[in-house]
Amino acid sequence: MKTAIERLARIMAVLGGVVLTLLVILTCVSVLGRGLNTFGHSDLVTDGFGAWLIGTGVGPVTGDFELVEAGIAFAIFAFLPICQLYSGHATVDIFTSAMSERVNRWLQAFWEVVLTLVILLITWRLSAGMMDKINNGETTFLLQFPIWWAYAASFVAALVASVTAIFCAIGRVTLAATGRSILPASGSDAL
Repeated sequence: MKTAIERLARIMAVLGGVVLTLLVILTCVSVLGRGLNTFGHSDLVTDGFGAWLIGTGVGPVTGDFELVEAGIAFAIFAFLPICQLYSGHATVDIFTSAMSERVNRWLQAFWEVVLTLVILLITWRLSAGMMDKINNGETTFLLQFPIWWAYAASFVAALVASVTAIFCAIGRVTLAATGRSILPASGSDAL
């Protein structure tokens, strides 16, 4: 089970990384196009070169912000499982560092269960939002693609995050109760 969860979390992280990389490239191309278009309209270039530059169709990528918005939402949910699995979330341990290992294990288990419940709530509400977008047929302004597509991609990633969160919650409670870990090692050494 642990190996399957790890593979699924890594696959989602790679997909999130690919989407994020494509979004960075898209943003760079759009900014470059916008800059060249502005340059073509400026008084710094001759009318012939400026007209030629603008005539090439150079400009911002149409709907770039719509694609970035949808892609970033997916990427966030895609990175959540790997972060959850390897305890990559930010923690503040000023007070807990003085507590015993047993108390810390139970605190980690408690917060893992709370986080799992929050992830499950978000996934549930994301599915409700997706169904609402499917039913009302809402599309993006410029590209006119159905908004539910972005919700669906994020929902799939959130489902993987939910499964991972449940596994991690069970693992933390097991560790706190028995001292036996079923979770992979946490921290940078595990990656």
